[in-house]
Amino acid sequence: MAVVTPAKSVLHSSIPDPHPSHFSASPSNLISARATQLGFRPRLLHQAKPTKWVEGFGYGLGRNRGSRTERLQRKPWVVKCTAEGIERGMFVGRRERGGEAKQLVRVPERFKVVALLACVMCLCNADRVVMSVAIVPLAAQKGWTSSFLGVVQSSFLWGYIFSSVIGGALVDRYGGKRVMAWGVAMWSLATLLTPWAANHSTTSLLAVRAFFGLAEGVALPSMSTLLSRWFPTHERASAVGISMAGFHLGNVTGLLLTPVMLSSMGINGPFILFSSLGLLWSTIWAYTVTNDPRESDFISKLELRLIQAGKSDSPGYFVLLSWMPVYFKTVFNVNLKQAAWFSAVPWGSMAISSCIAGTASDYLIKAGYSLTIVRKIMQSIGFIGPGVSLLCLNYVNTPAAAAVLLTVALCLSSFSQAGFLLNIQDIAPESAGFLHGISNSAGTFAAIVSTIGTGYFVQWLGSFQAFLTVTAALYFMTTIFWNLFATGERVF
Repeated sequence: MAVVTPAKSVLHSSIPDPHPSHFSASPSNLISARATQLGFRPRLLHQAKPTKWVEGFGYGLGRNRGSRTERLQRKPWVVKCTAEGIERGMFVGRRERGGEAKQLVRVPERFKVVALLACVMCLCNADRVVMSVAIVPLAAQKGWTSSFLGVVQSSFLWGYIFSSVIGGALVDRYGGKRVMAWGVAMWSLATLLTPWAANHSTTSLLAVRAFFGLAEGVALPSMSTLLSRWFPTHERASAVGISMAGFHLGNVTGLLLTPVMLSSMGINGPFILFSSLGLLWSTIWAYTVTNDPRESDFISKLELRLIQAGKSDSPGYFVLLSWMPVYFKTVFNVNLKQAAWFSAVPWGSMAISSCIAGTASDYLIKAGYSLTIVRKIMQSIGFIGPGVSLLCLNYVNTPAAAAVLLTVALCLSSFSQAGFLLNIQDIAPESAGFLHGISNSAGTFAAIVSTIGTGYFVQWLGSFQAFLTVTAALYFMTTIFWNLFATGERVF
């Protein structure tokens, strides 16, 4: 009769295991915990050796199949938040097969949010610019005067002035995700209807453009609120810079693609393209983003902790956006495609300078400068620089020189995004959307007057000099007002 002898537990075997587990109950040789204001601070002491499989029983994370060995290595990846003193050790898996290595890195959810916001801000401005370019052949076809061009260009702002305040209040009540989604869907519909309205009647065109502005007015309040919830204070300027870089790239995209599509597909081509992209973006947005990081099913606890620990436009812009292609065509007598290229270069440079401005602002805050000082420095650069550049523009004689000065003006103007745009979140974090709407409406009213006034100035005086001088004066006056009354402290 055979005697059955119980097998000795591998875990209690006296035979030393050549491949010991890293998950034993003994004190960990990997992590030393250090207390911080948030709890514990993991710090990596040294790298664990990889677990390798051999014949027989093991308890690593791989398996031996015949002569082919597959193993999984883990290497440390340290993520630091210098402003808050958070340091985290994460492991990123790397699977090796036949000498090929693949690094698996998880992208933080807040980076996905800012990427989608940059894309929608790009569409937001591209949809505006389409009309700024298409209005040139439309005006020639229908015999519109310069003064009436100003009326058509300003009709976008008629709706925009109301939706900025209403949209800001809706964002504070329902969240940026839902309001942004509805806004994109409505302005994409208005973009699609624009060429039909232009062919139907002038009244229809003005009504559709006003509806388009009404829908787009919610974009900036939604962006501002979402970024204030998804990013800690010391990363917020960079996040705004990235989002606004997309906004300015929308100018480049619209200015370069619209003339090509007008010549190849007719007046309907660019409007159909950009409205379709807007509806596609809305679909992705609906299934990817949440109003608050705490509502996300995909965010890690460590990223959520980092976000929580870190929480403690001007009239000149709209005038330049509306009139730049007309300016190059009228003053320098270039064709539509050339005018679009000369207009696109400044906006493309502004996209880069937006990121630089955001990074510089975050650096100054980390260096210990107060929010008030940083916001005043950024805003002063954003106003004085464009004012001086526009005054110099009166004395240029070539389109290339004009493009250089406009590039300087818009690059320096982008520093305003690290000034007033972020200051709204500083002084009223709980009502940022509503306050952004009020400031946007005030700026929009000035933009309506200046956009229409530009048309009459040009028609009356026969040149853009008065328009450039008045715009520069506005920049200088607002600089003085800002430095006298601005603050980075919470007001309400």
